[in-house]
Amino acid sequence: MGWVRVILRGVPLGLLVFGGLLVLLLVRLVERPIFRMQRPITPVISRNVCRWSLVLLGVRFSARGAPMAEKGAVVANHSSWLDIFALHATQDVYFVSKSEVAGWPGIGWLARATGTVFIRRDPKEAAKQKTIFEDRLQAGHKLLFFPEGTSSDGRQVLPFKSTLFAAFFTEELRDICHIQPVTLTYHAPEAEDDRFYGWWGDMEFGPHLLQTLAAPRQGCIELEYHAPLKVADFAQRKSLAAASEAAVRAGLSLEAPPTP
Repeated sequence: MGWVRVILRGVPLGLLVFGGLLVLLLVRLVERPIFRMQRPITPVISRNVCRWSLVLLGVRFSARGAPMAEKGAVVANHSSWLDIFALHATQDVYFVSKSEVAGWPGIGWLARATGTVFIRRDPKEAAKQKTIFEDRLQAGHKLLFFPEGTSSDGRQVLPFKSTLFAAFFTEELRDICHIQPVTLTYHAPEAEDDRFYGWWGDMEFGPHLLQTLAAPRQGCIELEYHAPLKVADFAQRKSLAAASEAAVRAGLSLEAPPTP
């Protein structure tokens, strides 16, 4: 029965994701020359693909609070590849990812098509990264990154690294940008390990995807949008990173949600 569930969930999911990618690329052919860096149409496609992907997977999803209207970035804890679907299902965001992801089969194509910002973890690239961030934020893009720098098992929040927060302290951005912390909490399917949805360490994507697709019952994902933090209220990047981490950590709720 496990393989039957993999097929019944996986085939429609694949058609939705890669069919949505094809539609997005075709629309972008028209959108790019007219709007250039602006993307008034394609993010709507991405958001709906992510929302319906969770439906096809059978993963319940709920959100508390609301995405901020201010310019700036969203930061969240990182537990799984499912984070991308959950965080994109409720708002238009552009993910910030390590440059290696651009070359990954499948995932890399999706990331590039949806406007992901790829960065190298090299101090020599810091000035270039700040310029890229400034250009995207000035264009009205809302960036999203995972300050932990890696994923966890979903039962904890790792210390936030402050490096990427530095880009928001430039003279052009400091007074107009906010950072909104968001907490992702995963609840495993009944009778499964609490870390069922966690994808971390040296775990491979393929086996984890198959495990998720094969589950007889699915669990749920809870999002909590915290109050935005105004960059100008903080003296430097480390204090802003610490405040963001504290908000995300406080929102992590490991108690089982009520049965629907």
